[in-house]
Amino acid sequence: MDRPAGRLLAISDLHVTYPENRHYVSELRPQSPDDWLIVAGDVAERVADVAWALGRLRERFAEVVWAPGNHELWTVGRDPVALRGEDRYRHLVEVCRNAGVHTPEDPYPVWHGDGGPVTVVPLFLLYDYSFRPDGEDQAGALARAYREGIVCRDEMVLHPDPYPTREAWCHARVKATEARLDALPAGARTVLVNHFPLVEYPTQVLRYPVFAQWCGTRLTADWHVRYRAAAVVYGHLHIPRTTTHDGVPHHEVSVGYPREWRPRGAGPPGPRRILPT
Repeated sequence: MDRPAGRLLAISDLHVTYPENRHYVSELRPQSPDDWLIVAGDVAERVADVAWALGRLRERFAEVVWAPGNHELWTVGRDPVALRGEDRYRHLVEVCRNAGVHTPEDPYPVWHGDGGPVTVVPLFLLYDYSFRPDGEDQAGALARAYREGIVCRDEMVLHPDPYPTREAWCHARVKATEARLDALPAGARTVLVNHFPLVEYPTQVLRYPVFAQWCGTRLTADWHVRYRAAAVVYGHLHIPRTTTHDGVPHHEVSVGYPREWRPRGAGPPGPRRILPT
């Protein structure tokens, strides 16, 4: 019997701290030994849980590609790894490399299966509070979030060290990543993978619109065009769906918390197929 063709799959927001989600990841398997899996962030808060989940997935999938979410970057008391900011991110990169998982700091892998070739680009860009109503400055938007009681926990536990602010860290990441993307071979097609959406539109359906300021940066609004994306993959919003911008599908691929996925069906949503379309 012919073995099934490999697929480029994507998932995010595994949140394996929750026992139901951890069980789901422990049982997750490919349909083909040639399947690749993109993991677009928010695996867990503790480094040990991130290592467990990505290591388990790498044992089963032909390749695993990871882009960090905000939860991996949290420095929380229950994690014996107390690193902050850039040091924490670099430690996670080494954890992934030891498991054979691709990170934003590695050469970008090329998918040669059906729908390829495409360069799979894991991004680490953060946010700069620019997803806010036109005419409202950052201080005003943040103050409104505090008044409404809708404040991302990042404000307390995602430290930007050695950068003075999270937006400064975001801008440094955008600049460095642009240089790498500009150096791709002429005409190379990509699948862009980021924890946060690259365009602002998906945040318009948030239950609390003021939360959008923690969801990306307007600096990436044209990247799906500039870098010839066959698809964009993201998570963070916990609203799995696909929207199309300039003819490019943008896939939100989150699992989310059990209280979110239980009402939608019998179990967590499985990985989404990105290629072949």
